[in-house]
Amino acid sequence: MHDAPEIHKFGGSCLRDASDLERIANIVMESEQPVVLVVSALWGTTDRLMRAAKEPRYAGRLVNDLASHHLRFAPSLVNSPLFDVFQRVLAGIEDSLAALETERSDTSAYNRLLASGERLSALIIAHHLVECGIDAHPVGAEDIGLCLDGMGTARTVDMQRSAERLDKEAFWGVPVVTGWFGEGNDGDIALLGRGGSDHTATALAALLNAQRVVLWKDVLGIYPINPRWGVSASPIPYLGYGEAIEFANADATILHPATVQPVYTIGIPIEIRHLSGYGRNNMKTVIGPDIDGTPTVKAVACIPRVACVNVQLTYSDDAVADLSDAIGQLQKHDVRVCSFEATPNRWRFILPQHEVSRSMSILNRFSGEVTYDYHAAMLSFIGCSDPKTVLALLEEGSNYREEDVLVTNRSTHLLTQRHDISAMLDEVMVRVNANQG
Repeated sequence: MHDAPEIHKFGGSCLRDASDLERIANIVMESEQPVVLVVSALWGTTDRLMRAAKEPRYAGRLVNDLASHHLRFAPSLVNSPLFDVFQRVLAGIEDSLAALETERSDTSAYNRLLASGERLSALIIAHHLVECGIDAHPVGAEDIGLCLDGMGTARTVDMQRSAERLDKEAFWGVPVVTGWFGEGNDGDIALLGRGGSDHTATALAALLNAQRVVLWKDVLGIYPINPRWGVSASPIPYLGYGEAIEFANADATILHPATVQPVYTIGIPIEIRHLSGYGRNNMKTVIGPDIDGTPTVKAVACIPRVACVNVQLTYSDDAVADLSDAIGQLQKHDVRVCSFEATPNRWRFILPQHEVSRSMSILNRFSGEVTYDYHAAMLSFIGCSDPKTVLALLEEGSNYREEDVLVTNRSTHLLTQRHDISAMLDEVMVRVNANQG
């Protein structure tokens, strides 16, 4: 593969029936550039594997059901050279479930079990593309040297190790690469968090110096407010990298938090498109370099039931190293940091309320006094780092205290005690839209 490729990632929500395979084939055939595909498991498969891990005695029934389900997508696979690989993956599922029946805490068996969903999906999609006359082949992420920064589970792809080990000779024709997992630091399979195939796609884009990444989903793009709040809106046309990172860390569940990081400094654009609806309306969200200009609220994220943990600092010879250590310890213990603010005298961490106890035990090691208070929610105004502009959007904006506001490079975060969150967000979006109009 000599020309810079495009990376196309297809999530499980876009792999519901055989017609989705036809759409994927059309996308590949219409591309004027070399294409690399990254795929998730077929819709619902990962959840079934997770349930089976809790009840491994149902292994036989699960394997038969998975075989039938995947062959409904590609019935001619039984006559393909890939059928032997298909059967080996199914046998691997049985072996993993047998190991889990003996030892429920066998992380290696559990990860091998869950990774089989992506392996089956890659086989089915590659076979269908071959049937359409496309020179496609399935590729296991760990087999080509994609390494994750962790053991068992990992937050990110290890870009340095992956760059050293990536087998670029595997990228001939149309590679169909398994998303979500790779080789961990111990040489065994490691998994990214749910939705991690997005991060797999952008990591490969950086490693292959791709022209762009397209994340195909079942939504038209990233919405300025999470649809779960019941506030209607149209997709955001453009988000800067920094804005997208802040939105993903706050409430944009459609985007894995680590997605943007690999391409941030390279400038490779990311597009989010609807697999079946894009051709009709051409709506999409493009994520690219941050554009400086007048602070504008592009999106509003909301995290309900948060706590503000305040760490009063004593003198330290290396306060920056201490902060880095504290954040690293919180991440190591899977404490979600929604936002934070640091000054020479104080750290402020915004966390989910149920994380307070664990965070206190960690942060008490760094200072003499750690206190916290609860808030009904944190609103994040993505794209606007001017708190005056944000407070002007709120009818009761003058009632907020200075300590209720946190400002980051690309956003303003506001702590609120209002519990009528949906009504509050509806009011805010009306004013945001009025200002933009």
